[in-house]
Parts: sequence; structure tokens; C-alpha cells
Amino acid sequence: MNLKNSFLSLLVLISLISCDKKRVFDEYKSVGGSWNKDSIIRFDLPKLDPKKQYNLFLNIRDNNNYPFNNLFLIVSMEQPNKITLVDTLEYQMANPDGSLLGEGFTDVKESKLIYKERMKFTSGVYKVNVKQAVRQTGKVNGVAKLEGITDVGFRIEKIE
Repeated sequence: MNLKNSFLSLLVLISLISCDKKRVFDEYKSVGGSWNKDSIIRFDLPKLDPKKQYNLFLNIRDNNNYPFNNLFLIVSMEQPNKITLVDTLEYQMANPDGSLLGEGFTDVKESKLIYKERMKFTSGVYKVNVKQAVRQTGKVNGVAKLEGITDVGFRIEKIE
């Protein structure tokens, strides 16, 4: 590797690190090439400062095998007080022409989807469970294996 490539690699690494000062938690779980309708992705959150507010995101990595424009998710947050908050969420995953939304240079795109804004946490353990709930038009049963989803992530950012 020559000096120019070494310098460029160092510059890219520094910019990636410095751009992520807000990150508190960022974890991904692989679902392979398809996400089973009965598969629940679980994240155990770290202890967070109850005096601060945080933005929460779901990160989805998908590829050109994803056959739908939208993604439906059921997200539950188990709180320390034994109350579980459950949300059914819908996100747009593709443009009208069928091209995937999200960031990425290959056929794999990553979408950072807002889950909750300005969330405050009490002290204790929080757990987040994510399940896909995609249905074909006119069908009652969910899609058994949702093709094209490769990874599901959860991210927490501090608000400065």
C-alpha cells in the first residue's frame, strides 16, 4: 500500500469515527437472506442516563430480492416496570420505480428508520423485540419468509 492510499484510508477511518459521536448503542442481528414471520429479533439495551433524551432507530439491511415497497414491523419495548409498549410500524423501503431506498454502493442498502424521538429512560433493564408483519394484499396470513432482508439493527443516539 502506498503512502497516498494509507493517508486516504486513515482519513476515511477518522471521518467515520468523528461522525458517530452521537452513537450510544448500535447492534445488528443477521436474519440470513430471509426473515421468518415467527422470528423475533431481540436487543438488550444498555443502561442509559435517565437525565438525558435519546433518539431510537431501527436499521434494516435489504437487497434487490426484497419484493415489496413497504415494510411492516411490530416492535415491543419491555420496560423495567414490567409494562411493554407495542407499536405496529410501517416504513417505505422502495421508490415508485422499485429501486430500494437507503444507503449503500452495492445491491445491499441500509435504511435508518426512526422508531422513537426524544425518549427518556428510567433506570433498569430495557429489551426491544422486533418482528416482521408483512402481508400480501388481500391475504390474512403474513409472509412466511420475507426475502431480501439480511440484517436488523437497533441504534440509540444521544441528543446533544
